[in-house]
Amino acid sequence: MIAPFNALYAAGEHASKIVAPPYDVVTTDEARARAAGKSKSFLHVSRAEIDLPAGTEAHSDEVYSRAAQNLSALIADGAMVKSAYPAYFIYRMHMAGHSQTGLACGASLAAYAAGTIHRHELTRPDKEDDRVKHMAALDAQTGPVLLAYRPNAALTQVLDDITRRAAAPEIDVTADDGVRHILWAVEDQASLDNIQRAADTLKHLYIADGHHRSAAAARVAKARGETAGRFLAVLFPSDELLILAYNRVVRDLGSLSEVEFLARLDKKFIVTPADTPVQPRQPTQIGLCLKSGWRKLERRNPPSPEAPTETRIDVALLMNDILEPLLVIKDPRTDPRLDFIGGADVLEKMAERVSSGAAAVGFTLYPTAMGELMAVADSGEIMPPKSTWFEPKLADGLIAHLID
Repeated sequence: MIAPFNALYAAGEHASKIVAPPYDVVTTDEARARAAGKSKSFLHVSRAEIDLPAGTEAHSDEVYSRAAQNLSALIADGAMVKSAYPAYFIYRMHMAGHSQTGLACGASLAAYAAGTIHRHELTRPDKEDDRVKHMAALDAQTGPVLLAYRPNAALTQVLDDITRRAAAPEIDVTADDGVRHILWAVEDQASLDNIQRAADTLKHLYIADGHHRSAAAARVAKARGETAGRFLAVLFPSDELLILAYNRVVRDLGSLSEVEFLARLDKKFIVTPADTPVQPRQPTQIGLCLKSGWRKLERRNPPSPEAPTETRIDVALLMNDILEPLLVIKDPRTDPRLDFIGGADVLEKMAERVSSGAAAVGFTLYPTAMGELMAVADSGEIMPPKSTWFEPKLADGLIAHLID
């Protein structure tokens, strides 16, 4: 399912100037502010609209062309270098006492198409189209897909042995969010063979974060007539991953007033006013943020533990009990009234959106468990989009996959 890949990576001394947050966790204005005075920031590649006049459409051809120019400039300047041969990279992240070690690789698009690399979400068409255009313009995939695998002692041991014997890593940088990213290139044949033997015992891989990137890579490969294409991924054992909730805000209450909305909620939920923001502490609890204040929702009839996983996880309960029947959101992938908020400071962000009038209501959720994600994927079912938020995030700009 995986193989070494044609890597483009940040040259060690430039990594601290290049490293950037993932393209999809910052707005254009945030990207412009974070890249100000930083000519090598990878945001000039991943969000190239920041280099064009204010108001430029972020998905215009001009933006993708500028992104390609900016990537070429990083290569010409020696800030990013190409691996001499196809390689693996061991990728370790440290965040506030947490550590996880993964393997950057080329994941098989054939395995993705066959379902051996499991998906658990459908993509949003506009997001997928954006990544298709970005990859095609750059001849590179610059945002890695986060893949999970069930713990595998052999692969863990191989990666630990290599890093223990290795000299200084190619990249060792702490991003401005405090996350430390360390990458070791693996190019010697003996180590490559050891990794391959261990990796070949994996039966399935699971897309944890990056459904749009993997789907876009498949479309780009198909358009180019590639039959053995790969996409950039970093594999981590599932027991090392941290999942936070991916919360929702809705622009308006549709035809309902706040009083009517609360009355409708009361039919299925115990609605309890709260003096402080509500972060659910157990499944089937939902935090509700309205202009009039916070409330805690608890389902009057919790789903049976024997019910299919995809029907009893909290993101599904929110969709099936509230978003669709009460707020008339039929397709969460395309409805412009619905937006998603992830990260550690979600309560503050949500309260600000609601108090400012940018949203009428917000919902905080209990995180989906990794076992639930894999159970849904194994059954061939899907979860609502944006069901999980993983921390720490893989950085943009440290490693890319040259697809031409």
